[in-house]
Amino acid sequence: MPMHCAFSASISLDRFTRYAEHLARTMDGELLLSADGYPTRNRSIIGVQRTSELHVTAATTPADIKAFCFGSPGPAIGFLSYTYGMLLRGIPSEKPLDFPLGHLKKYAAIITYENEQLAITTDNQSLEKRLIAELDQSRNCHTPAIPSDMFSAMTASLGELEYEDGVRRTLEYIKSGHTYQLNLTTRLSWHCPNLDPLAMFITLYRSNPAPFYAWFTSGDQRILSTSPERFLTVREGHVLSQPIKGTLRFETLTPDLYAELTDSPKESAELSMIVDLVRNDISANCEYGSVHVENHKSIFAVDNLLQMYADVHGTLKADRDCLDLFLDAFPGGSITGCPKRSSMEIIERLEPHSRGIYCGSIFIIEDERTMESSIAIRTATYDIQTQQLNSYAGSGIVVDSDPVSEYHETMAKAEKFTDLGAL
Repeated sequence: MPMHCAFSASISLDRFTRYAEHLARTMDGELLLSADGYPTRNRSIIGVQRTSELHVTAATTPADIKAFCFGSPGPAIGFLSYTYGMLLRGIPSEKPLDFPLGHLKKYAAIITYENEQLAITTDNQSLEKRLIAELDQSRNCHTPAIPSDMFSAMTASLGELEYEDGVRRTLEYIKSGHTYQLNLTTRLSWHCPNLDPLAMFITLYRSNPAPFYAWFTSGDQRILSTSPERFLTVREGHVLSQPIKGTLRFETLTPDLYAELTDSPKESAELSMIVDLVRNDISANCEYGSVHVENHKSIFAVDNLLQMYADVHGTLKADRDCLDLFLDAFPGGSITGCPKRSSMEIIERLEPHSRGIYCGSIFIIEDERTMESSIAIRTATYDIQTQQLNSYAGSGIVVDSDPVSEYHETMAKAEKFTDLGAL
């Protein structure tokens, strides 16, 4: 039986945030939270009471994912890891598989929030009554503080000198023609006994909002994604990707900083290369002549960073679905580099860590032609067994990159997590 809108109400963002945290604690709710004030703003969504799930393994095929998403009514929320993208591209890895390749779930109820309007969609009357009651109870939800002494000293898979050396090695690959842009990342880790990862997630959402926050549970792993970047949206067959390339850190936002970013040959080259890659990635599944770019070198501010992006549009072919598009373009070009395959092969050599969910994608798939997905950057994971918190950051390397500057940009992107660690 298809779900229907069973309840709606007008509530404030603060009350909705309390409700989202409350449902994550009491009913294992999965959260996709957006925020106003961004060109990539989206609906906030909560999935409650899992009814079915698909654990992605190395044997899982695109057909298996389609069967799960489209074989029964209702949206699917989940993620695919960067590592699964390597499998799709036929890129081998000898690194231990230390994070699930992917996990998708369907739910008995979906809650949406947009323009201060809350809607509960379900076909379960008893669940509907409970969710309405929980909305009232969530008024008293208070997010616990995160004690700074909970964090151990930070370790990095690539420290400052190692990262700068990685940039130099990348420049050699560029000069030899193996890649012309590559995204190099590092993993930052802390041992955090008794950390409340949901409290961390909600604290970050309140203090550093962004368009694509996601809280998702997979076994012992808790995913805390604070991404500002849209990967692919499909709505009624219209395709939109908004790759981010070009970053400038600021203390005080002034008008001249926008021109500093857009006028930078290096930052402009980064964006133009990736936009061209995204155009190519979506073209095979879009109507001929429909793929085009708008608002090139647009800018928005998030996390004390100016970010440059473009809108890449297309029209999905009538005989294709959103997963054809998604899986053919996955992982996103903004976090691989280009050409995609050779850049991913070089990344596998240069990075000592496995990316896991980082640089993968978190998404909701509603039907064959309706999907929203993010690039899982500004993302951390917490293992409730090992009590290890991992976060990741990186930067795009092009021929005129400076190793020292690229390291500083990488650490600027990591600040929202490193600041919480009181480092």
